[in-house]
Amino acid sequence: MRYSTLKNSDLNVSVIGLGTNAVDGHNLFENLNEEDGRELIRAALNNGVNFIDTADVYGFGRSEELVGEVLKEYKRDDFVIATKGGRQRFSDGTVKANTRPEYLREALEKSLQRLQLDEIDLYYIHFPDSVTPFSESVGELARLKKEGKIRAIGISNVSFEQLKEANAHGDISVLQSAYHMLDRSAEAELLPYCVENNISFIPYGPLAFGFLGGGFTKEFKLDPQDWRNSVPLFQGERFQQTLETVEKLKDIATKKVTTLPNLALAWLLAQEGVDVVIPGGKKKERILENVHASEIKFTKEELDTINRILAGK
Repeated sequence: MRYSTLKNSDLNVSVIGLGTNAVDGHNLFENLNEEDGRELIRAALNNGVNFIDTADVYGFGRSEELVGEVLKEYKRDDFVIATKGGRQRFSDGTVKANTRPEYLREALEKSLQRLQLDEIDLYYIHFPDSVTPFSESVGELARLKKEGKIRAIGISNVSFEQLKEANAHGDISVLQSAYHMLDRSAEAELLPYCVENNISFIPYGPLAFGFLGGGFTKEFKLDPQDWRNSVPLFQGERFQQTLETVEKLKDIATKKVTTLPNLALAWLLAQEGVDVVIPGGKKKERILENVHASEIKFTKEELDTINRILAGK
């Protein structure tokens, strides 16, 4: 496993992390097994993955609780934990962004309790609420950092203009945003800004929400309740076109003697500014396979070939 230090921080993390939205994120996935989630985390930590990413909205706190249970089995130096706050659940079941300073402080304290920790290594604003100025929300996280409650500040799901506003005083260490082989929109503004301003870019959905797992066929249909129904890749003609691209990428993976998921993860790590990828999963076998992605290197010719495929040429 290779390791990398997140920008503007002293956090040394494995370049393959673990996303835990399927660790009892029962509001996002169906038929989850808690023990499978625990075993997934253990498998990661026992195989060189030290960077665990969660959020208070995954399972409405249950994911953090399960992560915290497992982390108690390890020494504090064995892991780097990231979590996210800023989405509030109301009594009627609705969830809305709330980044008011007092709410972020309350959310952080609850995350610390669920994770059974005194300090969170990386704390993200999960979504901006489009009301609270970033000077107030990021300013509050800066105060929490000075208080020793968090070690680094991250932000997620922001536009280019919002990122610039949030980083007005250079407080942001990490941007987490959508980026994968099949969606390269981050390359227009977000990724270059991160490179220029010493911010680590961590892609979420690195396997295109399952597309780059390579298991979809023309007959594949999402469950009507699956949140991915809102993702353009899974809609109509776009779905069929993407399947054709994926088949070509499988050929590249075969030539590299690797899997399509690991090709996709390694490709992200080959992009300037991307320091870590955080694939998720439900079973420990997936993370045991993902760790090998850190070993894959590309020649310029291979990257050029992949880029032509992704451009539809």
